[in-house]
Amino acid sequence: MPYEKLDHPESLAWIFNASQAVVTAPPAGAQDVFWPMADGVRLACRIYQTDAPAAPMLLYFHGRGDSLAVCDTIAPGYTACGLHFIAASYRGYGASEGAPSVAAMFADGVRILDHLLAWRKENDHTGALIIMGRSLGSAAAIDLCWQRQRDFKGLIIESGFGDTLPLIAHNGITPPEGDTTEADGFGNCRKIAAITLPTLILHGARDETVPPAQAERLQAASGARNKQFLLVPGADHKTVIAQGGALYFQTIRRFVDGITGVDDWRARRRAMKNRERS
Repeated sequence: MPYEKLDHPESLAWIFNASQAVVTAPPAGAQDVFWPMADGVRLACRIYQTDAPAAPMLLYFHGRGDSLAVCDTIAPGYTACGLHFIAASYRGYGASEGAPSVAAMFADGVRILDHLLAWRKENDHTGALIIMGRSLGSAAAIDLCWQRQRDFKGLIIESGFGDTLPLIAHNGITPPEGDTTEADGFGNCRKIAAITLPTLILHGARDETVPPAQAERLQAASGARNKQFLLVPGADHKTVIAQGGALYFQTIRRFVDGITGVDDWRARRRAMKNRERS
């Protein structure tokens, strides 16, 4: 059974932390959708839209201790860049049903993508779709991009990790079984090696939870020809956006513009705003 050692009860205790994920109502301008997974479990995802349907869209998988409520605090930065921001959730987090597991997280990612593609078609969203994951979400994003690379135009990883066993050893965690090998882990390096899409990796220079060397492993393993790396000075695991400030979002905006072409959707957005003012 895939990921059975990660899904051992002792492992799940440090992989997921759903207890901190409170249930909140979406802020003004955002909406929640409850998408059924293959087994009928419904996951809550939150959609934050800009004013331009043709703008690029970012499918975002949050970190271990984050939630949709946390996404409310960061989404305005992405939408201010002109990106639609779709925050996905995991089983057991907030209003999402079920209990979290690694196998379910990866299987659910494919289902979430299918629902999102249908939603985009129904709502005439035609912009490029980019996938992003932070911390634990890096595993979800890399796996989904690895499985369905054809549906995305780019990959962004923040505070992500390459190797599983060195990471858990660094955090003082002992694998539940003595014969556990890297092949029993998330496989981020193996998967990202097969991803050729433009890739941006952001990491905190003072991250003690996921050391910067883990991000460097991902960068080295990446199969992308266009791969960019930003180490944010002074940032730890949770303060990459706070410490990066304007540079963080400028880097993402330039990366997205390089993928999509700045003269396309941004020009249409400016024209629409000018018409509204006249």
